[in-house]
Amino acid sequence: MATSSTRTVPQTSAIPQHVAIIMDGNGRWASKRLLPRTAGHAKGVQSVRRAVETCGKLGVRYLTLFAFSSENWRRPAEEVTLLMRLFVQALEREVARLQEQGVCLHVVGDLSAFEPRLQELILQAQAQTAHNDKLHLTIAANYGGRWDILQATRRMLSAQPDLATDPEKIQEEVFESYLSMAWAPEPDLFIRTGGEQRISNFLIWQLAYAELYFTDCYWPDFGEDELLHAFEWYRNRERRFGRTSAQLHAKSAS
Repeated sequence: MATSSTRTVPQTSAIPQHVAIIMDGNGRWASKRLLPRTAGHAKGVQSVRRAVETCGKLGVRYLTLFAFSSENWRRPAEEVTLLMRLFVQALEREVARLQEQGVCLHVVGDLSAFEPRLQELILQAQAQTAHNDKLHLTIAANYGGRWDILQATRRMLSAQPDLATDPEKIQEEVFESYLSMAWAPEPDLFIRTGGEQRISNFLIWQLAYAELYFTDCYWPDFGEDELLHAFEWYRNRERRFGRTSAQLHAKSAS
C-alpha cells in the first residue's frame, strides 16, 4: 500500500506516476455537431484508447478514469442504457489489446448495481489481465468518493470491531487500507476535460495533494498532444507537500 502524502513526502518525477482523469464533455461534443449525446460517449472510447497507449509509452504506472459516477444514474434512461452497453462492448473488445500492452485492468465502485452479464465481464477481464504490470488501468464505475469513504469505514469496523470502542486506534494508515484503491499510490496529476473546474466526488480522499489540471477540450478531442500539454504543465508545478519554496530550492542545491 502506498504511503499517504499527508504523512510522508512522496517521491516525485517529471512524469506523473499516477494520473486520474474525469472524462467530461462527451455530450456537449456531440450536441455541438447536432448529434445525439450518445454519439459523444461512443467517440470518447477512442480517447480512452489513446490515453492508455500514451501513458504506457511515457512510463505512467497508474491511470484511473472516472467512467460513471454514482450520481450519473440521474441521467436520461436512454443515455444510461447506452453507457452500460458501451461498457460491455469495451470489455468484450479491448481485453486482448490490454493484454498486448501489458495493462492490468481494475474496476472500482459499487458493481452490485450492474446487470449480471456486465459484472461477469468485469471479473473475467480483471482475472485475464491480473498478471500484467506495465500500466495499471482503473475504471471507476458507479463510484463516488463519499461512497468510497463510507464503505471503507464499514469494512474497517466489520474487520476490527474493537475500533468502535477505542477510536483513538483509528489511524490514517489503518483507515486508508480499506479504501477501494488502497493498492495504488495517490494521484500525482488530476485532469478534467470539458471546461468544468471541480472534482465531482471523485477520489476525494486520494486527491489531497494532487495537481489539478482543467482544460476546455472535450474528452472526444483529448488526444496525445493534449495529454503531453498536461504533463508539461505538471512538470512546471512546484510540489511542496507543506514545505516552503526555500526548502525545496535548498534541497535541490545540496
